[in-house]
Amino acid sequence: MKTNKERSIEKVTRPAAPHFVGDGFRVHNFIPGTSTMQRMDPFIMLDYNSKYNFPATDKPKGVGVHPHRGFETVTIAYKGRVEHNDSSGGGGIIGEGDVQWMTAASGVLHKEFHETEWSKNGGEFQMVQLWVNLPAKDKMSPPKYQAISNSEITKVTLPDNAGEVEVIAGDYQGHKGAASTFSPLNMFNLKLKKGAKTQLSFPATYTTALLMVEGDAKVNGSTNAPQDYFVMFSNDGESFTVEALNDAVVLVLSGEPINEPIAAHGPFVMNTQEELLEAFQDYNTGKFGYLED
Repeated sequence: MKTNKERSIEKVTRPAAPHFVGDGFRVHNFIPGTSTMQRMDPFIMLDYNSKYNFPATDKPKGVGVHPHRGFETVTIAYKGRVEHNDSSGGGGIIGEGDVQWMTAASGVLHKEFHETEWSKNGGEFQMVQLWVNLPAKDKMSPPKYQAISNSEITKVTLPDNAGEVEVIAGDYQGHKGAASTFSPLNMFNLKLKKGAKTQLSFPATYTTALLMVEGDAKVNGSTNAPQDYFVMFSNDGESFTVEALNDAVVLVLSGEPINEPIAAHGPFVMNTQEELLEAFQDYNTGKFGYLED
C-alpha cells in the first residue's frame, strides 16, 4: 500500500526589497528571485504587491501598453481594483476576491491600471501576479481571457469550522477550480481561522509553494511562515500541514513541471533563442495587434 509521505520544506524566503512595476504595482519578486524559472516550473514569475496604501488621484496608476508571448498572466486581487485591456479584446475590472487569467500565447499587447473610480479615493492595495508557462505545443495558440469573479470561484468549507478553500484552478478533494489550464496545476486560496490546522496533498513531482498573504502559520508542525513570506517545498513527498497562528490567507501553488527548455527575455518566454528573436520581430512589425495607451 502506498504511503502518503510528508513533503519537506526546501526554504522559507522573506520578501525582497520592493520595486515598482510602472507606477501602480509595488512588488516583492519571489519567482525567479527565490529560485530559477526551471526550478519553479510551471510557475515562472511571481510578483507580490503586499499591502500598500495608494493615495487618491484623478490619474490612475498602473502599467501602460506592453507585449507578452508564450505564457499566461494570472492576477489575484486581495485589496483594491484593477482595470485591464488587451489587443485580443479581453478586458474588464477585477475587484477584491476576483481573478484575471490572461493567456497571452501567440501574443498580445495589454495594459493594467488601478480602476478609475477606485483611484479617486485610493486606499489599501494588495495583489499577486503570476506567470504560468505554456507547453511548447500551446505557446502559439490564440490568446484568450478568463475573468473569474469571486462568486464563480469554487469554495469548500473545511471541517470543524476551520475555514475554507477557494479553488481557483485544479482540484481540491474532487472540487474543480473555475479556471481552465493548459497543464495540470492547482491554485488555491486557503483561508484558515486562528488555531485551525489542515493537511494538503499533491503528487511528489509537482512544484509546490505557499505565499503567506495574510497572517502567520506553522508548516509541518515546526516551521514558522510569517505574513508576506514564501515557502517552497522539496519534491520528496506528497502531503504537508498548515496551522494558522492567527487568521490566515495562504496562496497555495502546485503544478506539474512542463520540463521543456525555457528561453526568456523581458515579456517573452519561449523554448529557444530563435523563437525569442521571432517574438521581438513580430512585436516590432505589429503582429501583436494594436492597443491604445
